[in-house]
Amino acid sequence: MADETKHIVTSFGSDLKKLHDMIAVMGGLVERALADASAALLERDAELAARVVEMDPKIDAEERAVEQFAVRLLALRQPVADDLRQVIQALKVVTDLERIGDYSANIAKRSLVLNQTGSSFSLSGLGQMAMLVQQNLKSIIDAVGDADTQKAIAVWRADQMVDDLYNTIFRELITYMMEDARSITACTHLLFIAKNLERIGDHTTNIAEQTYYAVTGQALPDFRPKGDQTAAYLPTNKRDNG
Repeated sequence: MADETKHIVTSFGSDLKKLHDMIAVMGGLVERALADASAALLERDAELAARVVEMDPKIDAEERAVEQFAVRLLALRQPVADDLRQVIQALKVVTDLERIGDYSANIAKRSLVLNQTGSSFSLSGLGQMAMLVQQNLKSIIDAVGDADTQKAIAVWRADQMVDDLYNTIFRELITYMMEDARSITACTHLLFIAKNLERIGDHTTNIAEQTYYAVTGQALPDFRPKGDQTAAYLPTNKRDNG
């Protein structure tokens, strides 16, 4: 009986490792999509933007594969306590990663339209915001793989800087549109790109919260106020900001 129990535990450990490996693969694809979408925007690279859009179905397929494997683990292994939290975390993490992939594709699509408008606006603020969001995404994917609560907390807190940058960019673009009606089309696309980046930051903090809970069994110890001050001015449909 002891040998059988040991075999079951070892086998489930192998399943959890496979689950984490699958998340790492999906995380790598999403990291690449965001990095390429940002580069396509800043470098006005239409070919790179098109590749990001084409990558989105592959990210969706990875999400479905992880979900199917996780559900199979729940049904066959019936995990409890720490093991159960890890499987539930996987299901939630891949949902957030899929949304980040969607927002990255939306950024790429908007950059293609911007290329056609011949916009001459400075993209330095968006570049800074994109870099910070990419750093946070990479850190939280590493934190998931390493079960690193300290890194998760750092990412969770760093989202305030993303929100601050978004608010600044939002105010600047609104000012441009008020001063020159000819800038409205380009600025509207830039506003949505900034909002996509802000939402990616939100999904990254969701993963941080899920990681902390999966490891500790507790919610993060304090409340992080939401820094986005523009909710009254932009659509609130989280599934379609692109």
